[in-house]
Amino acid sequence: MTHYFTRGASALLCAMALMSDPLTPAKAEDARIIVQSTTSTQNSGLLNVLLPQFKAETGITVHVVAVGTGQALKNARNGDGDVLLVHAKPAEEKFVAEGFGVKRLDVMYNDFVIVGPAADPAGIAGSTDAVASLKKIAAAKAAFASRGDDSGTHKKERALWKLAGIDPAKGSGGWYRELGSGMGATLNAAAGMNAYTMSDRATWIAFGNKGDLKVLAEHDAKLFNQYGVILVNPERHKHVKAKAGQAFIDWLTGPKGQAAIAAFKVQGKQLFFPNANKQSS
Repeated sequence: MTHYFTRGASALLCAMALMSDPLTPAKAEDARIIVQSTTSTQNSGLLNVLLPQFKAETGITVHVVAVGTGQALKNARNGDGDVLLVHAKPAEEKFVAEGFGVKRLDVMYNDFVIVGPAADPAGIAGSTDAVASLKKIAAAKAAFASRGDDSGTHKKERALWKLAGIDPAKGSGGWYRELGSGMGATLNAAAGMNAYTMSDRATWIAFGNKGDLKVLAEHDAKLFNQYGVILVNPERHKHVKAKAGQAFIDWLTGPKGQAAIAAFKVQGKQLFFPNANKQSS
């Protein structure tokens, strides 16, 4: 009798201890967050470097959903994530203004490049004018592979076509190919088609299958590519892990995160440039 009582009491005490233990599954769950981010931060390898450093310092695990910026914003609007790390500033500011995000902060920047076949049928090699380059591509009806996925890169591309006064959709299915795919897949397709495309520089440098493609137009201020970070509003979605999400934002925009971004290089080249001191919205 005593034997069974002792075992029962021990089991009860263990259960009570587990309920009060800060390392129970319920508590451990708080140390995991979801970041909706872009394919460029993933494809470049940047997150593979940053996230282990962040976890080592905070114990927080970051699960990344890497999609185009448009899809990332849509996912976050639906409450499918705790933090956004994307690169389409007007869309990000709208996200915050509509109450889906708490505050937008600059994190880092790089730029876009227009790449194309070495033969360069549109004759844009060496150009520092993105709009003029797109006009030449359209005039030559040279193959152009567009991501076509509402990503930050696609948004920038559409803005440049608009500045050029050209509706590339009129050439859809002909010289203009809308792929609906990520940056890596789009570069693969462009290499296979010997087509022009626009890429963020980080993904381009880290990309292995360049084929006959080369950077043909670059260093235009219009190709500037700013990244921002936003905490999904916990007042809109109660399940958002605001404390852990804010810890990630604070680390990313703080001295250690900014130093880690600056130190990240591929083939000896720095891919992202921290600028969190320029805070906005």
